Amino acid sequence: MRTLPLLSIAAYCSLAWYFWRTNRTERKLPLAAVQSMLLIALSLHGWTLVDAIWHSNVIGLGVGTALSITLFLSVSIFWLGMFFYPLASIQPALLATAAGAVITGIWMPPLHSFHGTELLAFRAHVLSAMLAYGLLTNAAIIALLMNVVDKRLHHHAFANHGPALPPLLSLESLLFKVLLSGFVVLTFTLLSGMLFSEEIFHQPFRLNHKNLFTVVAWLVFAALLTGRSILGWRGRIAVRWTLSGFGLLLLAYIGSKFVLEVVLQR
Repeated sequence: MRTLPLLSIAAYCSLAWYFWRTNRTERKLPLAAVQSMLLIALSLHGWTLVDAIWHSNVIGLGVGTALSITLFLSVSIFWLGMFFYPLASIQPALLATAAGAVITGIWMPPLHSFHGTELLAFRAHVLSAMLAYGLLTNAAIIALLMNVVDKRLHHHAFANHGPALPPLLSLESLLFKVLLSGFVVLTFTLLSGMLFSEEIFHQPFRLNHKNLFTVVAWLVFAALLTGRSILGWRGRIAVRWTLSGFGLLLLAYIGSKFVLEVVLQR
């Protein structure tokens, strides 16, 4: 195990412990200091990913790398959100999970090597796919948080229990920002796969199980963003559509990769 992943894991675990302790006491470091330490942890994680994906002859196609990217984006989004919302109570579980994702990325490294002139195009396609899946996974996380806040609003007896969460409207605004970013990157991924399939994969584009579920997920997210823009969709409708699209992506990517790499060892 190399130094960068170890430092990243140690930083995440230390910060998870810090947030867990300070959520139970009034003694806390200044926000700027905490944000700086979290930025260092993110930077270490980011360099670990760059080394795994870009500076290697092995392309980052593995389940472990995908999970690591997803959690890197999660921590990045909530790091930015801490400037505006009370998110400290979410950080212990999030950072501990991020440390686990770094370990998973090491334990389940990418298995596929590609060499030749198509390498740069292939890496760009794979990276855009992982970014899209990561962003849309984070949209699903925000949708779940919206669901928790909504239930608290409708069950006043539990309103003061559990971790502090941002207002529902703030989460909703953040949800659609992340959704739009993920949708744009997913669109690029689908187009690049369709137009340059022979150059990248050495075969024509086929509507197999993975591509079919990805296209259907793209349609779900397109319908949600259109409904938001034209019909003003929000709240529970946004949560249901977001989670439905995420479920389709989960079937398309994580399901197929887990079966191939873990179950079939291919």
